[in-house]
Amino acid sequence: MSNKPTTYADAGVDIAAGNALVENIKPFVKATHRPEVLTGIGGFGALFEMPTGFEKPVLVSCTDGVGTKVKLAEEMGRFDTIGIDLVAMCVNDLIVCGAEPLFFLDYYACGKLNVLQATQVVKGIAEGLKLSGAALVGGETAEMPGVYQNNDFDVAGFCVGVVEKSKIIDGSTIKPGDVLIGLASSGPHSNGYSLIRKLVAMKKSFLQSNLGSGETLGELLMEPTRIYVSSVLPLAKKGLIKGMAHITGGGLTENIPRSLPKGLRADIDLHSWQMPDVFHWLQAQGKIELDEMHRTFNCGVGMVLIVDEKDADAVLQATTAESSWIIGSVVNDA
Repeated sequence: MSNKPTTYADAGVDIAAGNALVENIKPFVKATHRPEVLTGIGGFGALFEMPTGFEKPVLVSCTDGVGTKVKLAEEMGRFDTIGIDLVAMCVNDLIVCGAEPLFFLDYYACGKLNVLQATQVVKGIAEGLKLSGAALVGGETAEMPGVYQNNDFDVAGFCVGVVEKSKIIDGSTIKPGDVLIGLASSGPHSNGYSLIRKLVAMKKSFLQSNLGSGETLGELLMEPTRIYVSSVLPLAKKGLIKGMAHITGGGLTENIPRSLPKGLRADIDLHSWQMPDVFHWLQAQGKIELDEMHRTFNCGVGMVLIVDEKDADAVLQATTAESSWIIGSVVNDA
């Protein structure tokens, strides 16, 4: 038996690597800070001052991850977009009720900390937050050998936003005849990847195949989740949106009804848009029925806005950056 003293590193946890990661990410974190941030990273808690201009501010919070898309990132050795996905999955949920994202915390867990890999993930988080207007105020890195294998990792995000109480979007004013506007997704976003990976695993070369768009299947699948804050939030603050649905797990089938009052349903024109090639590939490869596609994937629609018919043109003009179109209307649920 060795007389050498046992260290935490002998158990697989490298404190020095964790310290190196903190130093690496400090510039990215600082670049996201808003005036309300009162502390830098490294403390035991983050201090954030309530922004001014609200009469009755209501805090809104949410948490999410990116699911098994992290496994595809491992397989492709690409970690610069996963952080954007993480932010998007949280802030896109926040804006559904009209909230402005304020601050964000991340949780990065792994078997063995790869400083370069983790730095790329956090850099992506910072990029997503700059697109969202929120600040990265803290996080946690957990090195847990025995729980995760050496190269395995997972990420989770936690976001807090604020909305004026009188401007909360809760769908209560939605009525028959209101218009549903779809905002284009950038791909599968961060949902359905357990099924995607099952299909890709049939033949590893699939990831290098070209679908005719100039990008490989792997590149299309790693495209980060689109962040809708900059175009949607101004419309919400103007009172032009009655309801919203972020199309995540459950696809179009299960997310749109969550935004509608009892007794109403969405009449969707499935011919109003063409599914992007990546979804056609998934459907053909897995022989997936169309109902299952709509229940699993966003199929090209990442966010749905419910607006009064008279406001539809204004909303369409304000969301041209994402590509938007009318996908249906609200009707009585007979």
